[in-house]
Amino acid sequence: MRQLVGLVEHDPSKDPFPVKALDAVVFVAGNATQSALFYQVAFGMELVAYSGPETGNRDHRAFVLRSGSARFVLKGAVDPDSPLADHHRRHGDGVVDLALEVADVDKCVAHARAQGATVVEEPHDVSDEHGAVRTAALATYGETRHTLVDRSRYTGPYLPGYVTRQGGHVPPPGAPKRLFQAVDHCVGNVELGRMDEWVAFYNRVMGFVNMAEFVGDDIATEYSALMSKVVANGNHRVKFPLNEPAAGRRKSQIDEYLEFYRGAGCQHIALATGDIIGTVSAMRERGVEFLATPDAYYEDPQLRARIGEVRVPIETLQQHGILVDRDEDGYLLQIFTRPIGDRPTVFFELIERHGSLGFGKGNFKALFEAIEREQALRGNL
Repeated sequence: MRQLVGLVEHDPSKDPFPVKALDAVVFVAGNATQSALFYQVAFGMELVAYSGPETGNRDHRAFVLRSGSARFVLKGAVDPDSPLADHHRRHGDGVVDLALEVADVDKCVAHARAQGATVVEEPHDVSDEHGAVRTAALATYGETRHTLVDRSRYTGPYLPGYVTRQGGHVPPPGAPKRLFQAVDHCVGNVELGRMDEWVAFYNRVMGFVNMAEFVGDDIATEYSALMSKVVANGNHRVKFPLNEPAAGRRKSQIDEYLEFYRGAGCQHIALATGDIIGTVSAMRERGVEFLATPDAYYEDPQLRARIGEVRVPIETLQQHGILVDRDEDGYLLQIFTRPIGDRPTVFFELIERHGSLGFGKGNFKALFEAIEREQALRGNL
């Protein structure tokens, strides 16, 4: 692995495509009504806004959920002829949009167009009694898009066309206020030979910098391998690792995703938590399933030598199946869910950082072997 952090200093006034933050992760679901309840119950998210037939939206229902700064939007077709229905038939439940908060939509679109990007939605205002939001959208890998959002003139719950919506699920007494605070990063899987193309897209079109890359033995097991590079916006608040399959003896996790998702798309979303033990415990109690880590991982003397002192005893990490890694900046704790839908595609990561800016390089082999065990059970290895 080569760490590439800090190649350029970020000055928003000189950035041709200044991204402030991730605005929302937008999902297409086969049943958004039930999915919204799942994320409230299992992930502890709060329902904050809604759009649907009752608000004049005859095409689909959409539920907006929050946890700290993380915002999920779950959309499900009402009209059988909705484009969302077509998207779901092909891809299943998955991410259709990684929306980005920007200060100047028109500036970003002008730069992106000059750099050859496909503009799928021209800049325009949408408004209601709460003000106006300016948006546009760019195409990226697969059928994923980046909607650009400037909501600086808006005070509503999400976007015009949405109304405030609360209720649904009441957390049990004594439950934590929230189980995670932010989206840490979003990982995209692309076809063989196209990773560098999309890395160049983010460099050229959106001014993202290369943060890290993982190649060769960094990211291989006995059976399968993949290549990965990480791009980040100027302030590093938005991080997009991009994966492609590499030659291996059997089908890699990336190959499996591409097969069942029917193309490139967002593979997993990492959620930042300040208490991974409490979060994992609560989510397990609510039915979320996590990848299993064998005891041999924790009993390896090299692990203890490599990670040094961490806030949670190794025995506690072992009890909960949580992985740990350290780099020159600090350490992190992480764990991965099993796929959360019917297809073996989208899953989640929980991550607790203590200085580390990395992505758990020391855990890659253990993680991929755990995924391969799941693939074997599904008959897809």
